[in-house]
Amino acid sequence: MQNNLNSLLQLAKNTAIEAGKLIKEMREAGDLEHQYKGKQELVTNADLAADKLIVERIKEQYPEHRFLTEETCTDKSIAGDLSSPIWIIDPIDGTVNYAHGQQMVAVSIALAYDGEVQCGVVFNPFLNELFWAHKGGGAFLNNKNISVSGHTHLRTAVFASGFPYDKSTLPPILKRIDLMLHACQDLRRLGSAALDICWVACGRHDLYFESLSPWDFAAARLIALEAGARCGHFSEVPKEVPECIYDNNLLISSPELYEEARSILASTV
Repeated sequence: MQNNLNSLLQLAKNTAIEAGKLIKEMREAGDLEHQYKGKQELVTNADLAADKLIVERIKEQYPEHRFLTEETCTDKSIAGDLSSPIWIIDPIDGTVNYAHGQQMVAVSIALAYDGEVQCGVVFNPFLNELFWAHKGGGAFLNNKNISVSGHTHLRTAVFASGFPYDKSTLPPILKRIDLMLHACQDLRRLGSAALDICWVACGRHDLYFESLSPWDFAAARLIALEAGARCGHFSEVPKEVPECIYDNNLLISSPELYEEARSILASTV
Protein backbone atom coordinates (compact mmCIF):
# COMPACT_ATOMS: atom_id res chain seq x y z
CA MET A 1 0.00 0.00 0.00
CA GLN A 2 2.79 2.44 0.89
CA ASN A 3 4.37 1.95 -2.54
CA ASN A 4 1.04 2.97 -4.07
CA LEU A 5 0.68 6.18 -2.06
CA ASN A 6 1.39 8.54 -4.95
CA SER A 7 -1.35 7.00 -7.07
CA LEU A 8 -3.77 7.08 -4.12
CA LEU A 9 -2.99 10.75 -3.59
CA GLN A 10 -3.51 11.45 -7.29
CA LEU A 11 -6.86 9.70 -7.15
CA ALA A 12 -7.85 11.88 -4.18
CA LYS A 13 -6.77 15.03 -6.04
CA ASN A 14 -8.59 14.14 -9.24
CA THR A 15 -11.73 13.15 -7.37
CA ALA A 16 -11.75 16.31 -5.24
CA ILE A 17 -11.39 18.46 -8.35
CA GLU A 18 -14.19 16.59 -10.12
CA ALA A 19 -16.48 16.92 -7.09
CA GLY A 20 -15.56 20.59 -6.79
CA LYS A 21 -16.53 21.16 -10.41
CA LEU A 22 -19.86 19.43 -9.77
CA ILE A 23 -20.82 21.51 -6.75
CA LYS A 24 -19.73 24.72 -8.47
CA GLU A 25 -21.85 23.93 -11.54
CA MET A 26 -24.86 22.97 -9.44
CA ARG A 27 -24.76 26.26 -7.57
CA GLU A 28 -24.25 28.31 -10.72
CA ALA A 29 -27.24 26.55 -12.28
CA GLY A 30 -29.40 27.50 -9.30
CA ASP A 31 -30.18 23.80 -8.87
CA LEU A 32 -30.02 23.59 -5.07
CA GLU A 33 -32.46 21.97 -2.68
CA HIS A 34 -32.16 22.56 1.06
CA GLN A 35 -33.03 20.22 3.91
CA TYR A 36 -31.94 19.84 7.54
CA LYS A 37 -30.43 16.91 9.43
CA GLY A 38 -31.80 16.75 12.96
CA LYS A 39 -33.67 20.00 12.28
CA GLN A 40 -30.36 21.89 12.69
CA GLU A 41 -27.66 20.97 10.18
CA LEU A 42 -28.11 22.21 6.62
CA VAL A 43 -27.55 19.75 3.78
CA THR A 44 -28.15 20.35 0.08
CA ASN A 45 -28.68 18.02 -2.85
CA ALA A 46 -25.18 19.05 -3.94
CA ASP A 47 -23.72 17.57 -0.72
CA LEU A 48 -25.41 14.28 -1.53
CA ALA A 49 -24.44 14.33 -5.22
CA ALA A 50 -20.78 15.09 -4.42
CA ASP A 51 -20.68 12.41 -1.71
CA LYS A 52 -22.02 9.86 -4.19
CA LEU A 53 -19.56 10.90 -6.89
CA ILE A 54 -16.52 10.68 -4.60
CA VAL A 55 -17.41 7.25 -3.23
CA GLU A 56 -18.17 5.89 -6.70
CA ARG A 57 -14.90 7.15 -8.19
CA ILE A 58 -12.83 5.58 -5.44
CA LYS A 59 -14.79 2.32 -5.45
CA GLU A 60 -14.13 1.98 -9.18
CA GLN A 61 -10.46 1.46 -8.35
CA TYR A 62 -10.60 0.19 -4.76
CA PRO A 63 -13.88 -1.64 -4.17
CA GLU A 64 -12.55 -3.26 -0.99
CA HIS A 65 -11.81 0.03 0.78
CA ARG A 66 -14.01 1.40 3.57
CA PHE A 67 -15.65 4.83 3.75
CA LEU A 68 -16.55 7.36 6.43
CA THR A 69 -18.41 10.27 4.86
CA GLU A 70 -20.56 13.06 6.23
CA GLU A 71 -23.64 12.28 4.17
CA THR A 72 -23.92 8.57 3.30
CA CYS A 73 -21.42 6.54 5.38
CA THR A 74 -21.77 8.27 8.72
CA ASP A 75 -20.91 5.57 11.29
CA LYS A 76 -18.00 7.21 13.12
CA SER A 77 -17.29 4.05 15.09
CA ILE A 78 -15.56 2.46 12.11
CA ALA A 79 -12.86 5.14 12.30
CA GLY A 80 -11.61 3.52 15.49
CA ASP A 81 -9.90 0.95 13.27
CA LEU A 82 -7.44 2.61 10.91
CA SER A 83 -5.51 -0.58 10.18
CA SER A 84 -7.08 -1.19 6.77
CA PRO A 85 -7.77 1.54 4.19
CA ILE A 86 -10.58 3.95 5.04
CA TRP A 87 -11.46 7.12 3.13
CA ILE A 88 -12.68 9.98 5.32
CA ILE A 89 -14.71 12.40 3.23
CA ASP A 90 -16.58 15.68 3.53
CA PRO A 91 -18.15 16.41 0.12
CA ILE A 92 -18.88 20.03 1.04
CA ASP A 93 -17.19 21.50 4.08
CA GLY A 94 -18.86 24.86 4.57
CA THR A 95 -22.37 23.97 3.42
CA VAL A 96 -23.88 27.12 4.95
CA ASN A 97 -21.36 29.23 3.02
CA TYR A 98 -22.12 27.22 -0.09
CA ALA A 99 -25.87 27.69 0.21
CA HIS A 100 -25.42 31.45 0.74
CA GLY A 101 -23.32 31.97 -2.38
CA GLN A 102 -20.03 32.44 -0.53
CA GLN A 103 -16.59 31.23 -1.61
CA MET A 104 -15.17 29.54 1.50
CA VAL A 105 -16.21 26.02 0.56
CA ALA A 106 -14.11 22.88 0.28
CA VAL A 107 -14.14 19.25 -0.75
CA SER A 108 -12.11 17.24 1.79
CA ILE A 109 -10.75 13.73 1.14
CA ALA A 110 -8.36 11.81 3.40
CA LEU A 111 -7.11 8.24 3.30
CA ALA A 112 -6.02 6.43 6.47
CA TYR A 113 -4.39 3.04 6.95
CA ASP A 114 -1.65 1.52 9.15
CA GLY A 115 -3.10 3.54 12.02
CA GLU A 116 -2.54 6.99 10.50
CA VAL A 117 -3.93 9.38 7.91
CA GLN A 118 -1.57 8.87 4.98
CA CYS A 119 -2.74 11.45 2.46
CA GLY A 120 -5.15 14.34 2.37
CA VAL A 121 -6.63 16.77 -0.14
CA VAL A 122 -8.71 19.89 0.47
CA PHE A 123 -10.01 21.68 -2.64
CA ASN A 124 -11.75 25.05 -2.81
CA PRO A 125 -13.34 25.11 -6.30
CA PHE A 126 -14.36 28.77 -6.05
CA LEU A 127 -10.80 29.99 -5.44
CA ASN A 128 -9.19 27.10 -7.35
CA GLU A 129 -6.96 26.29 -4.37
CA LEU A 130 -5.89 22.68 -3.93
CA PHE A 131 -4.18 21.90 -0.63
CA TRP A 132 -2.58 18.47 -0.42
CA ALA A 133 -0.07 16.34 1.42
CA HIS A 134 1.04 12.81 2.02
CA LYS A 135 2.74 11.61 5.15
CA GLY A 136 6.41 12.55 5.16
CA GLY A 137 6.18 14.42 1.86
CA GLY A 138 5.55 18.04 2.85
CA ALA A 139 2.46 20.15 2.26
CA PHE A 140 1.42 22.02 -0.86
CA LEU A 141 -1.01 24.64 -2.13
CA ASN A 142 -1.53 23.79 -5.79
CA ASN A 143 2.10 22.92 -6.60
CA LYS A 144 3.84 25.30 -4.21
CA ASN A 145 5.29 24.08 -0.94
CA ILE A 146 3.68 25.73 2.10
CA SER A 147 4.59 26.14 5.76
CA VAL A 148 3.10 27.60 8.93
CA SER A 149 3.58 31.24 9.87
CA GLY A 150 6.16 30.55 12.54
CA HIS A 151 4.51 33.16 14.75
CA THR A 152 5.97 33.17 18.26
CA HIS A 153 3.67 35.44 20.30
CA LEU A 154 -0.04 34.98 20.93
CA ARG A 155 -0.52 38.73 21.36
CA THR A 156 0.13 39.29 17.64
CA ALA A 157 -1.41 36.02 16.42
CA VAL A 158 -4.62 35.52 14.46
CA PHE A 159 -6.68 32.54 15.57
CA ALA A 160 -9.61 30.78 13.94
CA SER A 161 -12.47 28.71 15.31
CA GLY A 162 -16.11 27.92 14.64
CA PHE A 163 -19.49 27.37 16.22
CA PRO A 164 -21.72 24.28 16.35
CA TYR A 165 -25.21 23.79 14.96
CA ASP A 166 -26.33 22.75 18.45
CA LYS A 167 -26.50 26.09 20.24
CA SER A 168 -26.98 24.44 23.64
CA THR A 169 -23.22 23.72 23.61
CA LEU A 170 -22.23 27.37 23.14
CA PRO A 171 -21.36 28.52 26.73
CA PRO A 172 -17.89 26.91 27.05
CA ILE A 173 -17.13 27.74 23.41
CA LEU A 174 -17.92 31.40 23.95
CA LYS A 175 -15.70 31.38 27.04
CA ARG A 176 -12.81 30.02 24.92
CA ILE A 177 -13.39 32.67 22.28
CA ASP A 178 -13.40 35.39 24.94
CA LEU A 179 -10.15 34.18 26.51
CA MET A 180 -8.40 33.84 23.17
CA LEU A 181 -9.60 37.23 21.95
CA HIS A 182 -7.98 38.76 25.03
CA ALA A 183 -4.78 36.77 24.46
CA CYS A 184 -4.44 37.16 20.68
CA GLN A 185 -4.57 39.92 18.09
CA ASP A 186 -7.83 38.89 16.41
CA LEU A 187 -10.28 36.19 15.37
CA ARG A 188 -11.09 34.94 11.88
CA ARG A 189 -13.78 32.46 10.91
CA LEU A 190 -14.04 31.10 7.38
CA GLY A 191 -17.03 28.84 8.05
CA SER A 192 -15.11 25.80 6.78
CA ALA A 193 -12.99 23.93 9.32
CA ALA A 194 -10.95 22.25 6.59
CA LEU A 195 -10.03 25.62 5.07
CA ASP A 196 -9.36 27.23 8.47
CA ILE A 197 -6.85 24.46 9.20
CA CYS A 198 -5.29 24.68 5.73
CA TRP A 199 -4.93 28.43 6.29
CA VAL A 200 -2.90 27.61 9.41
CA ALA A 201 -0.82 25.33 7.19
CA CYS A 202 -0.02 28.12 4.73
CA GLY A 203 0.46 30.85 7.34
CA ARG A 204 -2.73 32.85 6.79
CA HIS A 205 -3.91 31.89 10.30
CA ASP A 206 -1.60 31.19 13.23
CA LEU A 207 -3.76 28.72 15.17
CA TYR A 208 -7.12 26.99 15.16
CA PHE A 209 -9.27 25.17 17.72
CA GLU A 210 -12.69 23.53 17.67
CA SER A 211 -14.58 20.28 18.29
CA LEU A 212 -15.51 18.69 14.97
CA SER A 213 -16.23 15.40 13.19
CA PRO A 214 -13.40 13.35 11.62
CA TRP A 215 -14.47 14.23 8.07
CA ASP A 216 -14.11 17.94 8.87
CA PHE A 217 -10.40 17.79 9.62
CA ALA A 218 -8.75 14.44 8.75
CA ALA A 219 -7.26 15.72 5.49
CA ALA A 220 -6.51 19.25 6.69
CA ARG A 221 -4.80 18.06 9.88
CA LEU A 222 -2.29 16.03 7.87
CA ILE A 223 -1.69 19.01 5.58
CA ALA A 224 -1.03 21.20 8.63
CA LEU A 225 1.31 18.63 10.17
CA GLU A 226 3.29 18.37 6.96
CA ALA A 227 3.48 22.18 6.85
CA GLY A 228 5.13 22.21 10.27
CA ALA A 229 2.14 22.75 12.56
CA ARG A 230 1.79 21.17 15.95
CA CYS A 231 -1.47 19.25 16.20
CA GLY A 232 -3.11 17.96 19.34
CA HIS A 233 -5.96 18.54 21.79
CA PHE A 234 -6.60 20.68 24.85
CA SER A 235 -8.25 17.77 26.66
CA GLU A 236 -7.32 14.13 27.12
CA VAL A 237 -7.55 11.76 24.15
CA PRO A 238 -9.19 8.40 24.96
CA LYS A 239 -6.72 5.55 24.58
CA GLU A 240 -9.09 3.62 22.33
CA VAL A 241 -9.33 6.42 19.73
CA PRO A 242 -6.54 7.14 17.20
CA GLU A 243 -5.34 10.67 17.96
CA CYS A 244 -5.28 11.62 14.28
CA ILE A 245 -9.07 11.38 14.04
CA TYR A 246 -10.11 12.24 17.62
CA ASP A 247 -12.56 15.07 17.08
CA ASN A 248 -13.01 16.74 20.47
CA ASN A 249 -11.12 19.91 21.49
CA LEU A 250 -8.75 19.95 18.54
CA LEU A 251 -5.86 22.44 18.58
CA ILE A 252 -3.60 23.13 15.59
CA SER A 253 -1.04 25.93 15.59
CA SER A 254 2.40 27.19 14.76
CA PRO A 255 4.62 25.23 17.16
CA GLU A 256 5.72 28.15 19.34
CA LEU A 257 2.12 29.11 20.14
CA TYR A 258 0.86 25.66 21.03
CA GLU A 259 1.64 25.31 24.74
CA GLU A 260 0.38 28.74 25.75
CA ALA A 261 -2.80 28.34 23.70
CA ARG A 262 -3.37 24.85 25.10
CA SER A 263 -3.01 26.11 28.66
CA ILE A 264 -5.61 28.82 28.09
CA LEU A 265 -8.08 26.50 26.37
CA ALA A 266 -7.60 23.62 28.82
CA SER A 267 -8.82 25.88 31.62
CA THR A 268 -12.32 25.81 30.04
CA VAL A 269 -12.70 22.02 29.90
